[in-house]
Amino acid sequence: MRILITNDDGINAQGLQVLHAIATRLAGADGEVWTVAPAFEQSGVGHCISYTRPFMISELSPRRFAAEGSPADCVLAGLHNVLQDQKPDLILSGVNRGNNSAENTLYSGTLGAAMEGALQGIPSFALSQYYGPDNKDLDNPFEAAAAFGVEAISKVLQASTHNPSAYQLFYNINFPPVPAAAVKGLRYTAQGLRQNTHFSASNEVSPNGRHYTWIKGGDQRAPTAPGTDAASNLDGYVSITPMRADLTAHDVLEALQSAP
Repeated sequence: MRILITNDDGINAQGLQVLHAIATRLAGADGEVWTVAPAFEQSGVGHCISYTRPFMISELSPRRFAAEGSPADCVLAGLHNVLQDQKPDLILSGVNRGNNSAENTLYSGTLGAAMEGALQGIPSFALSQYYGPDNKDLDNPFEAAAAFGVEAISKVLQASTHNPSAYQLFYNINFPPVPAAAVKGLRYTAQGLRQNTHFSASNEVSPNGRHYTWIKGGDQRAPTAPGTDAASNLDGYVSITPMRADLTAHDVLEALQSAP
């Protein structure tokens, strides 16, 4: 199996090392793992692509490249520049430092890479490690992801889910904020919503009197509906959420079409 990996935390991120180990196990002894990841952190860029400017890509070592672009840029560069006619069997993005459950999904560069992989017709997964008081100070805070990443991906691949849609499936996997030994299992979940919490902005004045705006995240411990991704993560489960890039509100569309 040939696997392309990327992330949004940057080429030197600890989570990318964890992902490489996961990909190596999945690829097998005769497989290949190729890395094309951002040269610098690209958290929060979503599905951004560098449509109006070129970007440099550098080979750091065999099968390991750094690109001065977004995670989605890295997927495009990996497919059409680095690998060219060697199409990968799988694209993996992550392992993100912090969760991409609930509304975080909409901002995530980790998810943006997986979405681009799906749009290119490649089975794609985004992997993220929830942080919390039970795992943030571990020697390896990615312990749960390292222990359960291969199993989570393999279960989805073995299911061979039929996809009749023009928009291909990709999968959002979030590992709970606990040590590996405390993980309770895997759950297939819907995307949740953290009620009454959201991103915000604050103004700060620098010593020279200039004004700067800082973006702040919401409460990551806020509950989502039972059975959804973040609720399952906070309960100790790995969440696996199937997704598509189709943003149509089909229920509303049907109601509008049937309205007089």
